[in-house]
Amino acid sequence: MTRPSDALPAGAPADDAAMRSGSDPAATVAGAGATVASAGSGTAGRACHGTSAITAADLLARARPRIGAREAALLLAEVLGWRRTELLTRDHEVLPPASVAEFDAWVARRAAGEPIAHLLGHREFFGLRLRVNAHVLIPRPETELLVEAALAWLAEPQQSARPEAPAVLDLGTGSGAIAIAIAAQAPTVRVVATDHSAEALAVARDNAQTHLPARPGGPIEFRQGDWYAALTREPSATVAGGAPTPQRFDMIVSNPPYIADGDPHLEQGDLRYEPQGALTDGADGLRALAAIIAGASDWLRDGGVLWLEHGYDQAAAVRALLDAQGFQAVASHRDLAGIERISGGRWHRAAASSSTSGAPPVTR
Repeated sequence: MTRPSDALPAGAPADDAAMRSGSDPAATVAGAGATVASAGSGTAGRACHGTSAITAADLLARARPRIGAREAALLLAEVLGWRRTELLTRDHEVLPPASVAEFDAWVARRAAGEPIAHLLGHREFFGLRLRVNAHVLIPRPETELLVEAALAWLAEPQQSARPEAPAVLDLGTGSGAIAIAIAAQAPTVRVVATDHSAEALAVARDNAQTHLPARPGGPIEFRQGDWYAALTREPSATVAGGAPTPQRFDMIVSNPPYIADGDPHLEQGDLRYEPQGALTDGADGLRALAAIIAGASDWLRDGGVLWLEHGYDQAAAVRALLDAQGFQAVASHRDLAGIERISGGRWHRAAASSSTSGAPPVTR
């Protein structure tokens, strides 16, 4: 659940139309398609009149008025099983009617608002192609900041010098994006991931099996339940070797629902197709964040850290919640758009029991 600009309310995620731009063959393909379309008497004109000799250039040209050129190229490459560069080098090839029909159907669904990630069935996140569907939140690039903060902490000398591998808890894992990215980059770390949705956990397990076939830290342990209620300190038959949940975690991370109930953006764009329980807490947008912060002390080891993603205007409120619970070194980090995207702090029992210091939070 990521928010790319201050134009959005707390928690309003970017939809697929806000995909990152840059150098991409799709742009060149789109330009070529536009030229074909403007020719009138060319192949695009014949294709529009039902001629069976339809090429990739034809399809991109006639899709352009309905969906973005980049999106059209992504969809066509997926339908054809081509690399996107092949949309340039093979744009003159006549396509099978079944491929043409499939692409046209996808264009119609995308034009109606269906997320492109749902059409493709996957989304890239931290260099991983993750399976997604209507049961999980679509991973957004901004959430990679949460992974980066987690990995930076795990790479600190005091963590790497420890005799035992750190334990990380991901609350509300959804597609497993955060947990899998951490586990892939830090192969010795033990990772536990929870979600209240059995359907979401099925997607997360599938993604983990794809990207983490074997790792020194063992497989991710997936648990079903609401936040910390999913955890148990008893051995679990569902975990290889009957391993219990760690008594304490060194790090807790979460991208919880933080859009306020009734926010109009819930009825717009991709959000209409994503699970509402992963987007809004049904209250003011801070309920889930507050619950995670309040319960963290029962599950963090002394000196452990908590990092949370939140809405574009919620950083100050989240820092205040962390301060109130006795977290130290409370800070917020900004994403590439300059928005305070994540906030967190370090838990020390002695310091928390003597209340907070009252020092202003650090923002960077």
